[in-house]
Amino acid sequence: MRLNQVPADPSGPTPGGGPGAFGSSPAEKQAAANTIENELEDSTKKSTDWADESTNAAIKAFDGWQTAAGLKKVQDTWDQQVKTLMGRLSTEKSNLRGASGLFARNDLDLRGQFAPLSQSKVHDIEPPR
Repeated sequence: MRLNQVPADPSGPTPGGGPGAFGSSPAEKQAAANTIENELEDSTKKSTDWADESTNAAIKAFDGWQTAAGLKKVQDTWDQQVKTLMGRLSTEKSNLRGASGLFARNDLDLRGQFAPLSQSKVHDIEPPR
């Protein structure tokens, strides 16, 4: 097999991620965390409250029937799943907010490791003529 040319931008994003398609800006991470907090968590809570109200009314209406017991079991399962989802959303929100700080601290740490090199007299040496 013979290649006749080099790809136009070898440093650009690769299909499906990988090198060149790394990360997002701190602002994008913050925006995603805010979306989780202000939209997803809020909407999930409102939907859960609405579903619980409706299910409680149905359980009350079917009191004494097997249907009421079945609805209660479904409601308990639903509530556990919502609790798991809310925990996951909270974790993702915290991770997004923490990631920017981790990258910034890592950059500062690396800069600190290279600082002694910038103070070195090696860069003042004249090359031989």
